[in-house]
Amino acid sequence: MLRFLFRRVLGAFVILLIISAVTFFLFFAAPRDPALLACGKNCGPDALAIIHKNLGLDKPVPVQYWDFMSGIVTGRDFAQGPCDAPCFGYSFADQTPVWDTLVDRFPTTISLTIGGAVVFLIIGLGAGLLAAAKKGTLVDKVFSSGSLVLSSMQIYFIGPLVLALFVYNLEWLGQPKYVPFTESPTQWFLGLLIPWFVIQIIFTANYTRMARSTMIEQLAEDHVRTAKAKGMSNRTVFFRYAWRGSLIPIVTIFGIDLGSLFGGAMITEKTFALPGLGTLAVKSVENTDLPMTMGVMLFAAAFIILFNILVDAAYAFIDPRVRLS
Repeated sequence: MLRFLFRRVLGAFVILLIISAVTFFLFFAAPRDPALLACGKNCGPDALAIIHKNLGLDKPVPVQYWDFMSGIVTGRDFAQGPCDAPCFGYSFADQTPVWDTLVDRFPTTISLTIGGAVVFLIIGLGAGLLAAAKKGTLVDKVFSSGSLVLSSMQIYFIGPLVLALFVYNLEWLGQPKYVPFTESPTQWFLGLLIPWFVIQIIFTANYTRMARSTMIEQLAEDHVRTAKAKGMSNRTVFFRYAWRGSLIPIVTIFGIDLGSLFGGAMITEKTFALPGLGTLAVKSVENTDLPMTMGVMLFAAAFIILFNILVDAAYAFIDPRVRLS
């Protein structure tokens, strides 16, 4: 297990290095000068040259990349002041420390991701298990048909519809917003309830179909039939033998979906005007803000990789037949 985790962590650093290099060098392929953002509208050549020097944009691109990456580990000195490790520099737009901005926006995105994942896992797996237990009945047909319809939905389509119905017309809920959990757990829950509901509509459909199909396959396995022949109750066979064996493909897809949900938060956050990493990423790209773009990319990529490592490590605990080489 430790050797496996060491290899995965080492591979994660390589992936992050590649992502950082591609993002950094592609940034300079854009025709817009990032110094213009800090210079303002009435910007002369002399002022622009000074800003280039202060931002380090007068150096060769490889040197800039090395300074940026080494600053993450050792820290750097800027005209705005010293920047302790992990240092992602200062935003070109408002001169705020990138790391502080990332830490400030992170709770919104992680609350949206984890909360939505918990909701669609509970509902999706529950519906899938019920459909498998009631195979061939009306319940099975309703859940299977409904999952096919819901899986075609998109957040940017169904999100405004849910807002129009529950917020503006029925007025059952308030406008989605993020309130820190430490300030008010109730307001935190109510503020993210609609985004979680929309996320679960889209993701639940896939888990309903997958849980149903894997459970039906497991119920047809020899060891499950043997357990039934020994006189074990259907409930014991269902949850002790079939359910555990069906978790591997579900966990695999969950790791991918959790990463995509975290990385694709910009769509959900834009739809519901939530101040998370997703909206920050869009804003930084629009403003040609290199430090902020790099910070968001590396921050998000690190957590996506972490999610996948944790999912891979969970295989051995779910199914003893799995061995990590």
